[in-house]
Amino acid sequence: MSLRVFVADDHPLWRDALIADLVAAGYDVVGSAADGPSTVRRVKATVPEVLLLDLNLPGLHGADVCAQVAGLATRVLILSASGEEGDVLAALKAGASGYLVKSATPQEIRSAVAATGRGEATFTPGLAGLVLGEYRKLANEPATDERPIPELTDRETEVLRLVAMGLSSREIADQLVISHRTVQNHVQNTLGKLQLHNRVELTRFAIQRGLDAGSSNLHT
Repeated sequence: MSLRVFVADDHPLWRDALIADLVAAGYDVVGSAADGPSTVRRVKATVPEVLLLDLNLPGLHGADVCAQVAGLATRVLILSASGEEGDVLAALKAGASGYLVKSATPQEIRSAVAATGRGEATFTPGLAGLVLGEYRKLANEPATDERPIPELTDRETEVLRLVAMGLSSREIADQLVISHRTVQNHVQNTLGKLQLHNRVELTRFAIQRGLDAGSSNLHT
């Protein structure tokens, strides 16, 4: 089945061109909206796999849209004219899985939508380092989640360490000499065990526990 996508943007020419490109590429565009409140209502009604979301929507900011659809089985990919640090971090803290600026090419947008549907985090070049840096700063703050950490297998822990270092699923597959699908399965199993929702949350979790430095506090 083709990936089900919802597009939210208040610029009709841009939105229509984006939808036409996604449909031509084989995506199932299940709806669109031009303002924040309509986006929330329609996404809750259709529950697409990916919400391609502009930040500056009338009526409700994109970060607030993210927060209001966070409980759904929908991953959010921001596509915004802004590449400002505050906008990026606000969107990710609200639950977005990735962030592209609108200077991205159509091929980059299509690839990012597909990656988001697979549960990967995709960022415009330069923004991934910003996100990892922010999570490393957060790692110095006291942990607020006191739940016991479930036991992970050695391979799940190894994959999680590479996620914390900022590697994509394909890069992890190459480094561990396993298939891309196997990496995705390990990531999904780990998300389930840790009761996390997406790869962004997983990256933050791993960095807070020092896995980006090669250590592991998961078995203590």
